[in-house]
Amino acid sequence: MNKERCFHCSEPIPSGSQFITVIDDEPQEMCCPGCQAVSQAIMDAGLKNYYKFRTEPGAKQSEIVPEQLNSFSAYDLEEVQQDFVYKDSDVSNVSLSIDGITCAACAWLIEHKLKQAQGIVTINVNSTTQRALLAWDASQIKLSQILAIIASIGYVAAPYQADEEEAKAKRNSGQFLLRLGLAGFSTMQVMMFALALYTGYFTDLDSEFRDYFRWVSMIFAAPVALYSAQPFYFSAIRALLSKNINMDVPVSIAIGGAFISSCVATYNGTGEVYFESVSMFTFFLLLGRYFEQKAKQKASVNSSNLHKLVPLTAHLIDSANIKEVAAKQLKLGDRILVKPGDLVSADGIVIDGLSSINESMLTGENLPVSKKTGDKVFAGTINVDQPLKVEVTAIGKDQFVAEIIRLQEAASNNRPAISYLVDKLSRYFSTAVMSLSFITYLAWHFFISPDDAFWVTLSVLVATCPCALALATPTAVTCAISTFTKMGIITRKSGVFELLPQLTTVIFDKTGTLTYGELKIANVKTLGNETEEEVLAISAALEKESLHPIAQVFSPYNVPSVTADSIEHVVGQGIRGLIKGNSYCIGNEILTNSEIKSDTNQYIWLAKNGQVIAEITLQDKLRSDAADTVIESNRLGLRTCIASGDNSGQVRKVAEDVSVDESHAGLSPQQKLELVQNFQKQGHKVAMFGDGINDAPVLAGADLSIAMGSGTAIAKNSADLILLGDKLNRFIQAISIAKKTTSIIKQNLMWALGYNIIVLPLAMSGNIAPYIAAIGMSASSLIVVSNSLRLLKDPS
Repeated sequence: MNKERCFHCSEPIPSGSQFITVIDDEPQEMCCPGCQAVSQAIMDAGLKNYYKFRTEPGAKQSEIVPEQLNSFSAYDLEEVQQDFVYKDSDVSNVSLSIDGITCAACAWLIEHKLKQAQGIVTINVNSTTQRALLAWDASQIKLSQILAIIASIGYVAAPYQADEEEAKAKRNSGQFLLRLGLAGFSTMQVMMFALALYTGYFTDLDSEFRDYFRWVSMIFAAPVALYSAQPFYFSAIRALLSKNINMDVPVSIAIGGAFISSCVATYNGTGEVYFESVSMFTFFLLLGRYFEQKAKQKASVNSSNLHKLVPLTAHLIDSANIKEVAAKQLKLGDRILVKPGDLVSADGIVIDGLSSINESMLTGENLPVSKKTGDKVFAGTINVDQPLKVEVTAIGKDQFVAEIIRLQEAASNNRPAISYLVDKLSRYFSTAVMSLSFITYLAWHFFISPDDAFWVTLSVLVATCPCALALATPTAVTCAISTFTKMGIITRKSGVFELLPQLTTVIFDKTGTLTYGELKIANVKTLGNETEEEVLAISAALEKESLHPIAQVFSPYNVPSVTADSIEHVVGQGIRGLIKGNSYCIGNEILTNSEIKSDTNQYIWLAKNGQVIAEITLQDKLRSDAADTVIESNRLGLRTCIASGDNSGQVRKVAEDVSVDESHAGLSPQQKLELVQNFQKQGHKVAMFGDGINDAPVLAGADLSIAMGSGTAIAKNSADLILLGDKLNRFIQAISIAKKTTSIIKQNLMWALGYNIIVLPLAMSGNIAPYIAAIGMSASSLIVVSNSLRLLKDPS
């Protein structure tokens, strides 16, 4: 056996083996044809970063032969999928980048095709970002099969990778500029000959000279029609092969038809030629699409930036040494050093040091947050002041930034109901344009002017292209989502932008919502034989596994010798458990049979074998902007209310401090839900703020649910809107942005529909030249996109 090992799986390479794969321009030896085939598939798929940042060798692939692999097989490998596939129970999730999407019709076509495949859970395509959020059952269908289905209808899909996408965007932009430049140059040349012919400079010359200039015009127009206009042709062919008509079908027919008929006329020496029209409206269409793509990229740039937050390297503390390693090589429990000015490489807990962290890239809050021993830090945030030693608690897809990216991807693909209507209207509109163009041609050819029938038809085909109509909604939503992300707001439900302006009532939970939820023990009053230390240790043992804000108060008092068994969470009341054979419960007066206090403090009680042995007074701090948020809500005409499970006078005090319209204390989760339902029965649209396990049912029942970013996972999973920072007033800003988004969508639709209603009769009556039609169509799309970009202005 050879001492050298396989580059893919690290198994020994047999003597005489000659399986080679070129990786990063270096030939690497493989142990078998399977590993060679898989490594080559990985390189062909553009996944060279896999070998650069992998933490473990790949699995040996001796059972695979090259014939079993197709061009997408590398994406099925578990070691490759760990970089971009997120698994939630039995469902796999991935963000795909899709080349070839030009309009909303393309997005609809991909969704429609994939939904027919068994094993697809959800597929949502965003035509603005040219990305798709895919969820599938890996036991029923492979990722490679899904990518093959997308390829079968003419699109190229691959898992989204920010660096690869940037490089691809640059290549595509360069190619697009080449097409545009060629079209512009040819247009200038062809127009010189066309203007000369139009002004009669050559009317006294023989037809041979006229034909000569036509042949020269054809030579200059050919690259435009055959190369520059290719994106329109390919898009149209994809649609027609799938038995659909998109907006590029009429454009392609116009360009191709005009060029072919002009070539025939030039060859025969009779008839009209339209080479200048072909060149000019191809140039203007490409110019409009170029600016449109740039605007789309600006709208979706925040999403790409999030992928770049996590640094590629980390400073690993290894014994007494510190060495730089790839961030992807970090493991749970590793300790890293974060120097001032450095990005945090992984989620973790501070084990040594005191500093402040800039978390604005995640939460939208610009002020640095103080961090000390025991505090959490997140990958992608910036250490500002002093060095910190951090123990890694989450890596890869489990990090906070990865969760935000997943939520944002889902938000970008959640579309308002009106967008589905517009998509359907766009498809019908394209069919209607084709029909009206055919009618126009017949009318002009047989009844009005046969010589003008062709160019009038071209004008109808180009001028009425529904690009602006298809762009009206997705560009506005993408821009709004981008603005939300900058502010630290994540949407998880389609229709949020429609719901926010319709709200009439806002219900706030108290702890962790109007207050910070950072409770402190103000006093411990013992009522039995136990000491204060024993009471706190027992309480800590009972609360150890709970995620409720109250439970966090007792975590510093955990004693290893005091442990609780048979833990039972009584929703809305507290916790029961057994400690050293005794039955304990900690919670409110209902669970512990205690006396209700009438003052404004917050209490919980500890009972042993049915007898109360301690009364614990808690203190919480009101959020700095809670009162202003309630006042602004009232100013917007919203009814405000507190619904809390706390039965102490603290609820009444908070209600007075923030000036809500009404407050309800001591509510169980079911009673909170009933309160929401009562408002709904009265015709109110209800938003519910929640934080904690108790709020999950009522969050699900409200018209719109909102969770604070510091809330528990179950609360966030139940919420439609998540505020990642600690600012309640982001809710007010969200309403403002939602109203502006709704307004801009309506403006876009009115403009797109109004433009087509006006231009269609003008084009059919012969009052618009083809190149003017191209300018009008491009300008219409640009106006819609530019109007949507107003949403990117900083709202704060």
